[in-house]
Amino acid sequence: MNTWYTVKVKYTKQLEDGRLKNVTEPYLIDAVSFTDAEARAYEEVGSSVRGEFSIKGITKTDFADIFYYEDCDDWYKCKLSYVNIDADSGKEKKISNNYLVTASNVQQAYERIHESMQDMMVTFDIPSIMLTPIVEVLPYNPDLDVELDRRPLENNEEIESQEEIESEIHDDSVEESQEDAIEETTESQFEDETER
Repeated sequence: MNTWYTVKVKYTKQLEDGRLKNVTEPYLIDAVSFTDAEARAYEEVGSSVRGEFSIKGITKTDFADIFYYEDCDDWYKCKLSYVNIDADSGKEKKISNNYLVTASNVQQAYERIHESMQDMMVTFDIPSIMLTPIVEVLPYNPDLDVELDRRPLENNEEIESQEEIESEIHDDSVEESQEDAIEETTESQFEDETER
């Protein structure tokens, strides 16, 4: 499951009429932590924003899923509610989740959420749909992890490190068993001498 962070970026934007204006725009970034979200923002947003920019805030944002349609750039936050029945107690519990979808208006967002969630086994309601100020959604990028030296270990490296750990454990256990054998021998010699 993805963990999303809303990163607010402040920079000087050139408007259509040529004027420059200081703006703060939110980007939604898939990251593993606040630090990772900040690093991704500097790497990915920095490549699209000209000039200097600063990060004004990072907040963890919960979205159950995100549905992207290429024909629109506006992101709508859709709240879905449904009733879940606890198998043990039989009690009903209302559950709400937020989803994000691109659409050109509220009606289209409503239709697209219904289309995207049609496989859901329970009946759900959509109590609210609202336009968000999100400029762009930046999903997980494995190539960026390699660039930022956060790549996962290769299989060979994992095997080698596992073998090293196992050999260290084996060496330690051999040393311990040798020490135990020496202690037992010393104790038995001591007992023999005291009996005499």
